[in-house]
Amino acid sequence: MTLVRRIAIVGMLMVPLTLAPRPGFAQVSLDGVWGPRMHEDQPDRGPGPELGDYTGLPITDGARLAAESWDASRLSLREHQCKVHNAPYIFHGPLQIRIWEEKELRTQQVTAIKIYISTYEQERSIWMDGRAHPPEWAPHTWQGFSTGKWDGDILTVYTTHIKQEWIRRNGIPNSEKSTMIEHFIRHGSIMTHLEQWTDPVYLTEPLWRSEEFVLNERGGGNWLWPCEYVDEIADRAHSVVPNYLPGKSPFVGEFAKKHGMPIEAANGGAETTYPEYMQKLKALMAAGTGAPK
Repeated sequence: MTLVRRIAIVGMLMVPLTLAPRPGFAQVSLDGVWGPRMHEDQPDRGPGPELGDYTGLPITDGARLAAESWDASRLSLREHQCKVHNAPYIFHGPLQIRIWEEKELRTQQVTAIKIYISTYEQERSIWMDGRAHPPEWAPHTWQGFSTGKWDGDILTVYTTHIKQEWIRRNGIPNSEKSTMIEHFIRHGSIMTHLEQWTDPVYLTEPLWRSEEFVLNERGGGNWLWPCEYVDEIADRAHSVVPNYLPGKSPFVGEFAKKHGMPIEAANGGAETTYPEYMQKLKALMAAGTGAPK
C-alpha cells in the first residue's frame, strides 16, 4: 500500500471522530468547597447594617420610603423567621458553598454547574446546555433561573425570575423584576464573585458587589440549616405586621446623626456611589448643612 493511500485511509477514519460530540476545550474548574473572606463590607455582611444606612446604594425614593417604613420586628413573624436570602443577596452573607458539574453520561457534556449553599440549605442550578429562560409569567424562586457560559476562564451567569426580598438587611427591598449578571473568576485557591444587580423598581442604575472565596481543601463545615418556627412574641395580636407609617419611624436620621454626616449622604442614591461625590460631601460637611439635629 502506498504512503498516499495510507494517509487517505487514516484521514477517512478520522472524519467521524472530528464530527462526534465532545466536551469543549477545558476551562478552569470551580469544583470544590469554598468559604467566604468576610473583609469586604464586613459590618454589612456580619452583624448587619445600621438602620438608616443607605450609603453606597443607587436606590430610588420608593426604596428609601419602604426602608423607613420597615420595622425589624417583622423578622419575629413566623413567615419571616426561616425566610431565605435570594440569589443576588446570599453571596453577601455568611455561608459555605459547594460547587460541582453535572454532565451528560454518554457525551460528558456539562449540562449544569450546581451550587449548594449552606445557609438555608439552598441548591442552585446554572444551566450550561443552551436552554432559554422561561417567560416572565413563570414562577419566581429564591435562586431564580440561571444560565451560564464561559468567557475564557471566566464563568458568566445570567439570572432572572428572582423573588422579592431585600438589597440590604435594613429594609431596602428588591422587586420581582430584579435580574443579575455574575462573573466567577478563579485564581488558584481564591475565587472572586462579581455581580451586577439590576432592578428597575428600586434601583436607578445597576448595583455592583464583589466577594472573595477561598478553597477549603479539607471540605469540612456544617452543611445543615435547621430552622423551626416559634411564637417569639406571645401576646401579639393575630395578623399584626410590625411597620412604621411613612415619616413615623423613630430611627429616621439616626444613622446620619450618630456618624456626623449630612442626611443627604446617608440617604444614598446613585450620585453618592461615585468618587466625585467626596468633593460635594466635603463641601456639605464644611458648611455644616444637611446634618440632622
